[in-house]
Amino acid sequence: MELSGAHVLITGASRGIGEAMAKGFAAQGARLTLVARSAEPIQELASKLGGHALVADLLDPDQVDTLIERAEAVNGPLAVLVANAGIESTNFLVNTDPELIRDLTRTNLEVPMILTRHALVGMMARNRGHLVLTSSIAGTTGFPGQAAYGASKAGLTNFAAAIRLETRQSQVGVTVVAPGPVNTGMWDQLETSSNLAPILNRLRKLRLIPQVEPGFIADKTVSAVQENRRHVRTPARLLGQFWLNEAPRRILEVALTGVPTGPRGGV
Repeated sequence: MELSGAHVLITGASRGIGEAMAKGFAAQGARLTLVARSAEPIQELASKLGGHALVADLLDPDQVDTLIERAEAVNGPLAVLVANAGIESTNFLVNTDPELIRDLTRTNLEVPMILTRHALVGMMARNRGHLVLTSSIAGTTGFPGQAAYGASKAGLTNFAAAIRLETRQSQVGVTVVAPGPVNTGMWDQLETSSNLAPILNRLRKLRLIPQVEPGFIADKTVSAVQENRRHVRTPARLLGQFWLNEAPRRILEVALTGVPTGPRGGV
């Protein structure tokens, strides 16, 4: 996809991977709509990058349902949706507040699904667009202390696989971003968690969780959209695990070759 002049909406854009993605897409000449709950940092970043800021609480269904419409009213038809906002959990499930589980599931899984639903109407009608869904390495297997988080990210990865099938007769692409450790505030919370410290120490000794910078993930994501690649995954040394996790989805794609898998007669 040509990104110069393309309207790109990014949720969770005020910091970490989302902020880095905003800078990466801006460098390619994209027209940005940056979404976050905190007004000051998102407005400051949008001003710096020449984009538009939308302050939104993604736990409010009414704000989520109107987000794409509001963004398009300001910046025109949406070309790329980057559903990046997420909530982390570092407690064992038995010690996790049920309200956090509800908020985490809504933010990490329900919101990307709803935003995708609304964005797809225009993308399918125009036969052009790209969806970027930020998952995690935690979505490929169950990590102790991240039961709810990993479940939400696994659900998002499977959701993306289904949407890829539903849109494969169109010019709408789907990319799943599934990073391991990234040098962000979210990872800092994991590092300081007494629950996860012994687990992370073991994985670190086995050299399974090398850390990368947010800009690295952002650059890979921008390239994936430009080249219509389906995955951004780190660390590379776990490629075998990623492929084993992906195999059932690829098998289904092959099994459904030639079978209509998307909507007929428009949306």
